[in-house]
Amino acid sequence: MTTRVETNDTSLLLRRDVKALGHILGEILVHHGGTELLEKVEKLRMMAKSLRLNFEKETYNELKQEIINLDSPMRRQIIRAFSIYFHLINAAESNHRIRRRREYQLQDDHVVQPASIESALHALKENDITESTIQEVLNTLSLELIITAHPTEATKRSVIEIQKRIGTILKSLDNTMLTKKERKKLEDSLLNEVTILWQTDELRHRKPTVMDEVRNGLYYFDQTFFDVLPEIHQDLEDGLSDQFPNHKWQVPNFLRFGSWIGGDRDGNPNVTPEVTWETLESHRELVLKKYQDSLTDLMKRFSHSITRVEVSEELFANVEEEEQIYLKADKQWPVETELYRRKLAIILARLEAVGKSDVGYKTSDELLEDLAIIERSVNKHQPAQRELKMLRKLIRQVQLFGFHLATLDIRNHSGEHEAAITEILRKVKVAEDYASLSEEDKIKTLESVLKDPRPVLLLNEDYSKETQEMLKVFTMIKKAHDTFGKKSILVYLVSMTQAASDLLEVLVLAKEAGIYRLHADGTVESHLNVAPLLETVDDLIAGPKIMETLFNMDVYRKHLSILGDSQEIMLGYSDGSKDGGTITANWKLYKAQLEIHDMAKQYQIGLKFFHGRGGSLGRGGGPLNRSILSQPAETLGDGVKITEQGEVLSSRYLSEDIAYRSLEQATSTLLEASVNLSKESEQQHLREPVWEQAMEEISEVSLKKYQSLVFEDPDFLTYFTEATPLNELAELNIGSRPMKRKNRNRFEDLRAIPWVFAWTQSRQLLPGWYAAGTGLESFASKSTENLELLKRMYQEWTFFRSTIDNLQMALMKADITTAKEYTFLVNDKNIADRIFGNIVDEYEKTKSILLQISGVKELLDHTPNIKESVHRRNPYVDPLNFLQVELIKELREQDEPNEELLTEVLLTISGIAAGLRNTG
Repeated sequence: MTTRVETNDTSLLLRRDVKALGHILGEILVHHGGTELLEKVEKLRMMAKSLRLNFEKETYNELKQEIINLDSPMRRQIIRAFSIYFHLINAAESNHRIRRRREYQLQDDHVVQPASIESALHALKENDITESTIQEVLNTLSLELIITAHPTEATKRSVIEIQKRIGTILKSLDNTMLTKKERKKLEDSLLNEVTILWQTDELRHRKPTVMDEVRNGLYYFDQTFFDVLPEIHQDLEDGLSDQFPNHKWQVPNFLRFGSWIGGDRDGNPNVTPEVTWETLESHRELVLKKYQDSLTDLMKRFSHSITRVEVSEELFANVEEEEQIYLKADKQWPVETELYRRKLAIILARLEAVGKSDVGYKTSDELLEDLAIIERSVNKHQPAQRELKMLRKLIRQVQLFGFHLATLDIRNHSGEHEAAITEILRKVKVAEDYASLSEEDKIKTLESVLKDPRPVLLLNEDYSKETQEMLKVFTMIKKAHDTFGKKSILVYLVSMTQAASDLLEVLVLAKEAGIYRLHADGTVESHLNVAPLLETVDDLIAGPKIMETLFNMDVYRKHLSILGDSQEIMLGYSDGSKDGGTITANWKLYKAQLEIHDMAKQYQIGLKFFHGRGGSLGRGGGPLNRSILSQPAETLGDGVKITEQGEVLSSRYLSEDIAYRSLEQATSTLLEASVNLSKESEQQHLREPVWEQAMEEISEVSLKKYQSLVFEDPDFLTYFTEATPLNELAELNIGSRPMKRKNRNRFEDLRAIPWVFAWTQSRQLLPGWYAAGTGLESFASKSTENLELLKRMYQEWTFFRSTIDNLQMALMKADITTAKEYTFLVNDKNIADRIFGNIVDEYEKTKSILLQISGVKELLDHTPNIKESVHRRNPYVDPLNFLQVELIKELREQDEPNEELLTEVLLTISGIAAGLRNTG
């Protein structure tokens, strides 16, 4: 537990902010609980800090006894004090990220921030990359980020918004031009916000509904995405024009956000077709409001008079005609010479009528054409090279968001489709028991249905409730395409895809709804990309064969040809890691991408890999730009799609500045990597065969070690459920989706999120690192050459470097001394000692080999900012862990449910989650 901390001079201002916020919190503690509360909090904090600097058994036991002796009212106040401190630290650290970015921007032209758009363009110029090469890469560049409602955000929306306001005040206080009065006003506001934070309930009093989750997701579109996305595109275009002024740059809309919220049916019975429809309506309502606000602002600025400027004949004729068609006399702009305002009044009227009357736009393309008419006219009188960027921004927004705001993916479990198809085919005597057929016979049966233009549904036949619900999903998708446009729902994801028939079943259901059609003349119509979700280790291994089977089928190839011969494939990081451990899962994911990519290339089919990454390290989490670099380089040209889940949304996208920085890092990384890939010389050195062979050996040993504990130890599940707050997590009300796919206590039915969340709370973080050490050490110990090879892989292979760095982060956030406290919750001491001993041995082995491979003295030496952040938090997380153990012990000893104790446990869970951040 003893650690050495080297201070980072660049964080002096951050430490100043943290100290100031801590002082304010101290004032509030005294106000609400007296000096006794503040003194007790300080005593616990100083003891925990002392233990971190120099572990002494006597101090350790004294700290535990202090916690045991707390009475309930004081205990709850102390839990809240430590928890709220983390919310303050999170606000301060977010502001410091903004501050560091500004410091770079204030430097001269020779100093640029790493992983910025500017740094990427400098690198392209220094490497003599031609304009044509860059433009070719831009034309194929694609990054889609998909927000989900996966239940990992333990912090309430109201608390997150307070954090945001605190961050805004801290940013304002950095202004050196503030007067004394202005500074005093800001400091008073800061005190008020921290006071409100203390006086706000941290816990949700009910589980959020799906529509609550939809509204939470829309918050980010409203507050950040709508403005930041066009800014990223514009800054890239401006930067290219500065660095390469001899080329007329066209930056396509390569960066988009989509959503699963309201469309993800897998294991969530609350996501009904009606809820999905309401979600789509909410999307359109928000985006239309954003356009109306932007157009109203434009109208204020576009006061140009035709007595002063010469507008286009096209605009003049258009306004004269459309005023008569779309506006009554009292709604027309009253000043005849202000032609732009007259046109904008027409546009606003048509926007307000979208979906309500024939006056409204039918598609966003119609709105784009109207804005283009204005742009063409403005260019006649606007100074050259000085386009009106506000108008250009709105055009970009309409191109990015349309009338649907965000493409909504639909996801469901393969078993649900099979059950519906089985019933449908039995009713029409096509197959008596489809589900029991062999895979070969299933494919033949589904092919025959898809090649027959006639429907198989019986119009008046009664189906089971489940099948009727499934049919309603596809009917809803067809209606959504007709109402909101086909971009509203583009992809249907099949969870637990294990065979080619799993995708064909969805095509049959789409056929019955008219989304997929075979016309009498043999032509095919298809408007839904059916994507497999490969999750378990076995499914990842089978993935290439599954897709090759489909690519060899005439009926499936015709479907793909309508979609531009492009196939989306989703890769699940959570279940693979839960199934085989982090090293094996990451390697099998990497290999599956390579094999499917190479196979699809032979069939001349383009791929888009959709990475189902979570926020936690055990679920594929980590910085967005590192996630991009950890993929096989040759797959980047196919387009990148990644989930952004739970607490990741608030940590990356709560403010415009932080959102911009995160997306800028991803953009610069993707651009540089894609340009490098386009150069033939680079393609020959993506990785070496000996590296792949090393990973095979490491993965094989790691998998055996992982499964020997998780699947083969008969007492493991007992240890997990008792030595973590797994059962208590269910009461936290952080998501609308159940913790388990089915109401059974089987390991395979437990979702990956509570699996990771529970291990993180207990500071064991087992999914993030366990078995990696055995795999790596086993390989390294065979020869000194092997260790040198691993060191070279770390230096030269982005996948391996990302894997090792994430393992370091997981070990850094884990804490064996604190984790040992949770073993006292296990009823059988022999089980606790034996399994925990195994975990400790593996932890030490993993830490030792990671330090050797990365060549550092301590974990995370290569990322001092992150390292210091973890050290800053630990003395405050430790007391919460000790409190949690005592409370769970007491709670589980109760004969009857004890709401007071449960609430205190939940407060510790929320507080630890805020302290460790990416916990699920």
